[in-house]
Amino acid sequence: MKKYTKKESGIKLASLGTGLYIKLNHHSEAFMNQYNLPLYRSWFPHLATGTVWLNHAATSPLSTRVNDALARYLAGRTMGPIDMFVPLLQTVLQTKTNLGTLINSSVDRIGFVMNTSDGLNILAEGLTWKSGDRILLNDSEFPSNVVPFLNLRRLGVEIDFIKTDNGAVIPTDVERMLTPRTRILSLSFVQFLSGYKPDLYAIGDICKQRGIIFSVDAIQGLGAAPLDVKAMNIDFLSCGGTKWLMGCLGLGFIFLTKELQDQLQQPFMGWTSNKDFFSDFFHYRIDPDSSARRFENGTQNYLGITALHASTSTLLDVGIENIRAHLFTLTDRLVEIGDAIGLTLITPRDRSHRAGIVTFTANDSERIFRELSQQKVIVSLREDMLRVAPHFYSSLEDIEKFHDALLSAIGSKRP
Repeated sequence: MKKYTKKESGIKLASLGTGLYIKLNHHSEAFMNQYNLPLYRSWFPHLATGTVWLNHAATSPLSTRVNDALARYLAGRTMGPIDMFVPLLQTVLQTKTNLGTLINSSVDRIGFVMNTSDGLNILAEGLTWKSGDRILLNDSEFPSNVVPFLNLRRLGVEIDFIKTDNGAVIPTDVERMLTPRTRILSLSFVQFLSGYKPDLYAIGDICKQRGIIFSVDAIQGLGAAPLDVKAMNIDFLSCGGTKWLMGCLGLGFIFLTKELQDQLQQPFMGWTSNKDFFSDFFHYRIDPDSSARRFENGTQNYLGITALHASTSTLLDVGIENIRAHLFTLTDRLVEIGDAIGLTLITPRDRSHRAGIVTFTANDSERIFRELSQQKVIVSLREDMLRVAPHFYSSLEDIEKFHDALLSAIGSKRP
């Protein structure tokens, strides 16, 4: 193994607390100059099958860039060098660097987890609770952001729910529902069904002023819209990687502030939780690393990390602001289509409260969903609603194919 030293010039170096220093590549901005939709579409082979995938709020297809990275990983593990520990540490660090760029965080505040709920359990089970402590949620959350906190009822913790209208969480409602015993507010970056994007800046300010831990489930927006943990005063964030981040199932990440980390007990630990875990194996100890890596309890999902490195590199090459602008164009058109057909729009019309999801109610939604699927136009059916979710490589032509398939399903024609 080569041990990189801090004296090397012209190279960005970082330490994983393993005793090894890892080279970090500077991130390329070559793709950011213009929105090259034909190039982006060339990365997604499923388009050649005629499938129009408008279901990224459920899961995303893997790009050729991800597939190529996975192929290289599997070739290395299959034929050589087989033991890829050191190069994989570099991939780990570069992936965390990408994630840090996406949320405006330093690398040391990011740790890998299996999924969103896995991450939220670190917060829920890490605090010391007293009977009568309270947690504030809302009644439109996906269960991932509810069940880990409901489990604390066994300790006498009370769970309060904000009543919402189509998933809208309003800062004034948050203020009204907070109590002197409220310790956590946990909220989705984007609501999974309506696609409502709350004002995390205002809500984060409220939590900071009241000394309440602000936790965010970012899975339905990160990769589609900008998020800034510092400006939003987010204390804890958990996010799976398979939706808008376009990675593999079974890998996610957490962010937490150093101040919050210092408050958490750690009920589970492994050998890689320690500082300098790759040295002095027989010095058995509990010596947690100062970074969020302390929550990574052993061998990681390196296949998933390899995929997430490629997918987040792709998103950053395209540019999150560029992606947001493109999605506004597509979702504006979806809103127009729903209005023209007479569907009931659940998603906000206001762009400031919208990311990549547009959801409608319709008569006989289940039949419409089946007929869309038969025409290879893939959306979600959730709670008897049609949820449409394009991504950065989706085109207006894809949206018009959805329009035509929808008209066919309801027995109508374009005017």
